[in-house]
Order: sequence, then C-alpha cells, then structure tokens
Amino acid sequence: MAAAHDPAIRLSGLRREFGPVIAVDGIDLDIAEGEFFSMLGPSGSGKTTVLRLIAGFETPTAGAVELFGKDVSADAPYDRPVNTVFQDYALFPHMSVLDNVAYGLRVRGIGRAERTRRATEALERMRLGDFARRRPSQLSGGQRQRVALARAIVVEPRALLLDEPLGALDLKLREQMQVELKQLQRDLGITFVFVTHDQDEALTLSDRIAVFDAGRIQQVGAAAEVYERPATPFVATFVGTSNLFDDAQSRALLGHGGIHAIRPEKLQIHRGETGDGLAGTVAEVIYAGAIVRCVVDTDAGMRMTVLEQSSSGHASVGRGDRVRLAWADADVRDLVEPEPAAPTTTDDQSPSPATASA
Repeated sequence: MAAAHDPAIRLSGLRREFGPVIAVDGIDLDIAEGEFFSMLGPSGSGKTTVLRLIAGFETPTAGAVELFGKDVSADAPYDRPVNTVFQDYALFPHMSVLDNVAYGLRVRGIGRAERTRRATEALERMRLGDFARRRPSQLSGGQRQRVALARAIVVEPRALLLDEPLGALDLKLREQMQVELKQLQRDLGITFVFVTHDQDEALTLSDRIAVFDAGRIQQVGAAAEVYERPATPFVATFVGTSNLFDDAQSRALLGHGGIHAIRPEKLQIHRGETGDGLAGTVAEVIYAGAIVRCVVDTDAGMRMTVLEQSSSGHASVGRGDRVRLAWADADVRDLVEPEPAAPTTTDDQSPSPATASA
C-alpha cells in the first residue's frame, strides 16, 4: 500500500547500459500523482529508454523503479499499474476499433458483455462511438490516435505513459490533439508521463518538464521555470532559442565571467549608431507571421538573434542597417556547464502491437 506522501513514480539511481554504451546514466526523479509530466530531449537523449524502464519493457542495469510506493523494477509490464501509448499507435489492423479497445480487457479475463460496455464508454469519451465497427485503416491519423488512447485508458491504469503519440500528426491536428490530451488528463485525474522532442508541445501540455541530454536530466521544473530560467547551455538552446555569452564575452559585455544567456525576445533593437547598447549590423530579417526574427552581426564578433512582434508584416529594421542591441540585466541568466556524460544510444523502437496491448 502506497503512503499518502509517495509519488506516483520514483526513479532512484536509474541506469541502463547496452553493452559499453550508457543509455540512461543515474536518473533520480519523482513524479507526483495526477501530474502531467513531460520528458523532453533530442533523439538519443535517453527519454524513451526511461519510459520503457517505467513500463517494464526494459530492465534497469542499476537503480530502481517505484510505482505508487512499490518497487516494480523486476515486475513484468502486465503486473504494473500503467499503460503505454506509442507513436505508431500499435493497433491491430485485422480488428475493429471496438475490439482493439477491448483487447486489453480480454487479456485480463474480463467477460464479453463487461468489456464491450467499457470499451464503448471509452470510445464515447473519445467521440468515436460511431466508428466502433470500422477498421484502423478506415480512420484518420487523429482518430487512430484517439483509439490508442481509448485502449490505454479502458483498463483504468493509475498512470499513462505516452511515447511521442502526436509525432505522426500534421501541425493543425497536433495542436488540436494537444488540447484534447490535456483535457483528458484533467478529466481522468491520473498521472501522465509524456515523451517528446517538441519543445512547444512540452511547454503547452506540462505541469513539469524534465529536459534530457546524453542519458542525464539537465533540469526539472515547471514550463515557465525551464524556459525563463534555464540551468545549462543545453537547456537554454534546446528549449527555445538563446543568445549565449561564453566566459570571455561575459567579461567584456557584462563585466563578470561565466556562461550566460538571454532570450531573443528580451533584447531591444534600435536603429542607428548612437546610444547605449551593443553595436552591430543586421544580417538577416525573417518574417514568421506573428514575429519577425532579426539576425545581427555585432561589432564584438557575435551573431545574435532578436525577436520582434510584427507590425503589418514589417520589422523596425532592414538588412544592412546599423543597430544597437540593449537588454535589462535581470533578463540575463547565469548558466552552469554540466559534467560530460558518456555516449548514449538512440532511443529504442516501440514494442510490437501484441506487447503494447498486454
């Protein structure tokens, strides 16, 4: 029995080696019950391997996985109170939508009438009640994604693990599904652990984010904290865009050493040679709808990016203009360079449909 203070998921000293390669390198992490938690990082950063360790599809080389106060490190996937949704959805093509959703209940020995009732309710929750008799091939990408979600929640897991489930969708559908996924998590009130390489997706959905690189966690925090106060150069450049100052540049521009970062939207750009700020020449102006990105080659030898709100599709400066860049000291962030990590593998492939549905 889990104590009231136990997290939904606790990873302690978690390590996974594939031969000489360290895929996960000493992860310590608590995820609260009812939290929407995202693991964000590039391919090969270890985030999917961690998800598979939680699900039981991989066995730790060292460390422990606890779910709701119980050490499940040696337990099979079907003995863990979690379910997983994969990027490819892992639906059975020869089964109807209803049978796909009911499959996990059938494996658990639930009778036909009860599993039909529960599967139908899950499809109705996903607004797919009219599609119960169709095959997956007769559905759109977004509909297949909702079927996979219905199949995952119908068995009433205490936590849902999602491995880049929106990655195959186009931009508009992905944005729509982000809203639906967040609403689903609120409605169910269970823990969601969401793996993604898409920073906007993580920022949009998450209560908290863990940023992964090379098998380690670089930073854990609320979305606003990770974006506004990045801890390392990797976080500053992977989560959004940052202008970085190395030690020498920091001493010249800020008056003290260390590694520092400032977000492009925190910079002010002024046309002209006179006034305070860092002088430079506009190298490029890129229109991107709501914003305009200005790339400035500074006289100090740095290339810096500035974001402005677009005004009728026009920037306040043009290519070749002489400008000065200014910023507030409070917007400059101190960064810490972490210790080098061992090489990691690329993220593992998802299990087969049969394994995923067990």
